[in-house]
Amino acid sequence: MPVFSASRRAFFKKLSRVVDLPQAAAANEAGAEWPSGAVTLSGDLTPYNGPWDFDRAAHLLRRATFGAKKSQVDQLLALGSAQAAVDFVLDLPANQPAPPVNNYNNPDYTDPVVPAGETWVDAYPDFSGGNEGYRIESWRGWWLNLMIDGDANIREKMTLFWHNHFATQTSEVFIGRLVYNYNRRLREGCLGNFKALTRTITLDQMMLVYLNGYLNDKSAPDENYARELQELFTIGKDTPTQYTEDDVVAAARVLTGWRINPFSLDVYLDINAHDTGNKQFSSFYNNTVIQGSINGDAELDALLDMIFEKEEVALFICRKLYRFFVYYVVDQTVEDTIIAPLAQIFRDNNYDIKPVVETLLKSEHFFDAYNKGCYIKNPLDLSVGVLRNFDLSIQAPTLLESWFMPLYLNYYTSSLQMLPGDPPNVAGWAAYRQAPMYYRNWITADTIRNRNIFSDALSLFQIETPGGYQLKIDHVDFVTQFDHPEDPVQLVDDLVRLLLPMDLSAFKKYLLKSILLSGQASDYYWTNAWNAYLANPNDVMAYETVRVRLALLHKYLTSLPEYQLA
Repeated sequence: MPVFSASRRAFFKKLSRVVDLPQAAAANEAGAEWPSGAVTLSGDLTPYNGPWDFDRAAHLLRRATFGAKKSQVDQLLALGSAQAAVDFVLDLPANQPAPPVNNYNNPDYTDPVVPAGETWVDAYPDFSGGNEGYRIESWRGWWLNLMIDGDANIREKMTLFWHNHFATQTSEVFIGRLVYNYNRRLREGCLGNFKALTRTITLDQMMLVYLNGYLNDKSAPDENYARELQELFTIGKDTPTQYTEDDVVAAARVLTGWRINPFSLDVYLDINAHDTGNKQFSSFYNNTVIQGSINGDAELDALLDMIFEKEEVALFICRKLYRFFVYYVVDQTVEDTIIAPLAQIFRDNNYDIKPVVETLLKSEHFFDAYNKGCYIKNPLDLSVGVLRNFDLSIQAPTLLESWFMPLYLNYYTSSLQMLPGDPPNVAGWAAYRQAPMYYRNWITADTIRNRNIFSDALSLFQIETPGGYQLKIDHVDFVTQFDHPEDPVQLVDDLVRLLLPMDLSAFKKYLLKSILLSGQASDYYWTNAWNAYLANPNDVMAYETVRVRLALLHKYLTSLPEYQLA
């Protein structure tokens, strides 16, 4: 059993309902006491056709995007059913987003190749003056903006899923162009065919550099990618029968000879470096022999055909999708009722990803109350979620300011141990793979004190770039989107439904309401203050009276343990 610091133990005590009892959310929703023992998770892959309400629409957005915006919850509600809402979420834009541009030129540095405001993604790598570092941070901020400002679709969340699955590190492959193209390929294939995506990533320049594939030579086959292809990307380590070390060597021989042209950065096969001998695999792969040839593409296809014949591939990927979108515990009941049927759908659809994700997100199991608020938010869900919850954007008025603000936010998520573009290693973030802790890995002695810093700063103050651009919550404008902001009871209810994945007790809601009442006993203290502001919105005192109370209320809400959950 891990030894926790006192502060970490206290945090987990507050979250005990979800850390050890994923069923607790259902008890909370029903107003019951937290269960004292294990309860079997309910629901299966039967399409959910029950009530379609605000709570369920917000739940879908928390899992399929990086947080619920009220306008997007209303958008999904208007569709009339969970099935239609999931269809909407899975309907990705036809066009890919415009690429990042040079927004980093500053008084101390100017890109010698790419003018300000123009894209650098096709520029040749330039290591003078830290240029590639500027480009990578430009890309990182660009992706962060897509997460924050994205419509109600799953594209960026799926891109993060595959980034964690086919993990690479910008710190190891310090070339902005390769970083962008790798991320673009993940985005383009995020709901497409998994086998095709695996082939694409196998020959992706960033992956070739990261796992030394571009050095793989017949005289000394490099086993790095051949091992991870099987262990981390397709077969996994979940089954008692496994591929052998000889299989890793044989796969490495298949993959010899792929190189990157140093001038065009295109990938090509160097026949002189490719092993043209036959490659013998073990009984795990039915003693398959891949015929050696000068056709590296054909051998790669044969290797993937052989691997994807194994049922373990579909099971392994479906478990990862389940842990990412639903919950980390995959017991025998989940394996039999959720994972195995999903894996069959995966194979029946020739490894197309969308039918699997669609079945999972449309299921009774996904919308069951037991699966609401049952895991700890990752740092991106937490930080990006605050901005989405409060309808904020980090798009700044000038290019340089639009570079600085994402830099700040990415620095913050890095302090919480999740920097986009830099998982800790090729296996991805531990929270999605490392038993028995899984999501609890996000809570450490270092991160526990930092998880509310960003939301506290936004609620009570503002975040400012060197150029003077301020990011802050407009508390008064934010609550005007609700039907009755003058009613403190209704306003608290509305805020809880949007910001938290589960309801609160009557006592906690009373405490929240008391913030609006400034400690007074009667609801009309808030109602009068709100109406006084509406009657004269230019009255500074009337405005500040409601703004300060709302700021404290929002600060308190985002500081609750429940806000750490999704």
